[in-house]
Amino acid sequence: MEALIQPTRARRVPSLFDQIRGVVRARHYSHRVEDAHCHWIRRFILFHDRRHPARLGSEEVSAFLSHLAVHRRVSAATLGEVLAALLFLYRQVLEIPVPWLDGVVKATRTRRLPRVLTRDDVRTVLGGLRETPWLMVSLLYGSGLRPAECLRLRFGDVDLDGLELTVRDGAGREMRRTMISETAGRALPAHLREIARLHDRDVARGFGWADLPPDVDRRVSGAARDRAWQYVFPASRLGRDSCTGTPIRFHQHESVLHRAVRQVARAAGLRDVALRSFRHSFAAELIRDGHDVCALQELLGHRDVRTTIVYIYLLTRGGSGGRSPGDAI
Repeated sequence: MEALIQPTRARRVPSLFDQIRGVVRARHYSHRVEDAHCHWIRRFILFHDRRHPARLGSEEVSAFLSHLAVHRRVSAATLGEVLAALLFLYRQVLEIPVPWLDGVVKATRTRRLPRVLTRDDVRTVLGGLRETPWLMVSLLYGSGLRPAECLRLRFGDVDLDGLELTVRDGAGREMRRTMISETAGRALPAHLREIARLHDRDVARGFGWADLPPDVDRRVSGAARDRAWQYVFPASRLGRDSCTGTPIRFHQHESVLHRAVRQVARAAGLRDVALRSFRHSFAAELIRDGHDVCALQELLGHRDVRTTIVYIYLLTRGGSGGRSPGDAI
């Protein structure tokens, strides 16, 4: 009797976006970078009628950037993000030499001074927020966190006894420690207990996984289900890992907090209140209280102390510390 030969199943050819995600994760880039790269590369492909990027050149790239700048009126910072995504696509994913991309005209970014809120402004915003948005803004202002750093906080990053936070996924993927205000420290235990109960319910339903940071050893059994790696501010719904399809509870999206703050600021008549304004205000208040600049640089996670010194400039009278000739009239 002849042996039955089982047909081999054809291996699935990874799509372009599977390749992009694979290269991003191999380089330990953040999920935010992964999402941004995939978003702009998809827009680039759709703009050119779904043609493969390998068949496109400098004229198509310039046309796409011009469309975004002229018709969509995106900022110079966004154009830089788009160009970075396209450079990554051609050089790292497709491995195509693209010397012509270096000749693409880059948008000039306008340097702006940080928006610093007064203490009364901060009290007004906090007074209009409740529960989770209130706690998140309290951490932005009381700990000097960037919005993304606040969203990516995990259970194990919170030290309630020492009133300290560990920021694991800051700018440049550098780790640092910063303070927790006593006000936020009093509210955090009840919030963490509620999130712990949510995680327990997820585990009971057969879920409970979190996406682990790149520097965590995935060979440790059960690490992705460990409460220490769950987000402090989780999303309301389960999502799926874009590569493995595993059900995962990610952190909240930044837009949720942005909408809440914008609504309160508008109702109070406050202008130009962004989420980063609370971090800038944290730095300005510490400078005003005589905090050491180098110590503040460590708290904020600045690579260059000159970035921190900007806050001294903001607090000097008239921007120079001198007396205006108009005061003598």
